[in-house]
Amino acid sequence: MAEMFNFNLTKMKKTRFTESQIVKALKEAESGRSVVEISRELGVHQQTFYNWKKKYSGMDGDQLKRLKELEDENRRLKQMFADAALDNKLLKDILSKKW
Repeated sequence: MAEMFNFNLTKMKKTRFTESQIVKALKEAESGRSVVEISRELGVHQQTFYNWKKKYSGMDGDQLKRLKELEDENRRLKQMFADAALDNKLLKDILSKKW
């Protein structure tokens, strides 16, 4: 449907780090290394590190995998809903026109 209307659908920028690398960095911070040191080593801003901490803190590998699966499913469902809503609007517009 998006191709028909020539929408410019952009994808989110991919991160340079996998979730497991992020969790490893968070565990290093929990073990006592400073956030400044870890951020400098990874080449990220400290705020990025704290955003990771907010999102991934306390997760292990299984939970991280489940989170990724749920995010993918949520993305697919949102896309399905958007497509259905657009189809519904088009049909309503067509039916509302006087013949």
